[in-house]
Amino acid sequence: MSQDGVDLGTSLGYLLKEASSVLRAAMEEVLRPLGMSVTHYSCLELLAQRPGLSNSELARGAFVTRQSMNVLLQALERDGYVTRPEQAPVGKALPAQLTPRGRRSLAKASAAVRAVEVRMLAGMTEAEQAGAFRILRSMIGSLRDDGA
Repeated sequence: MSQDGVDLGTSLGYLLKEASSVLRAAMEEVLRPLGMSVTHYSCLELLAQRPGLSNSELARGAFVTRQSMNVLLQALERDGYVTRPEQAPVGKALPAQLTPRGRRSLAKASAAVRAVEVRMLAGMTEAEQAGAFRILRSMIGSLRDDGA
């Protein structure tokens, strides 16, 4: 290893990225038979927990661009998963709401995603899971506090 490089074998950041990639692949695998992607699922889950989010808020929550979220929302609206008003109640934002179809689809997807998370955590005790959660929250907080 060069002194200027990162040792991938001991880099916590690289390990986190690998874990994220493996988790996303496992989620895509269980969501695909339901006709969903991780972003589709994330959008529905965000709307269930925070009804009325704007396109920009959904994009931030799902870690995609506003343009990508707009395309997804148009498809979800066309397919009957969400509704949006014709005109913005305030400003330019068109807050989205889940439809009954969207809620039914989300229930199936949430169960599938939860099963992936249970599988991911199977080798950890409750105390280890709580510790991992605390440590990851601390890392996120540290990076956000330092100008991110």
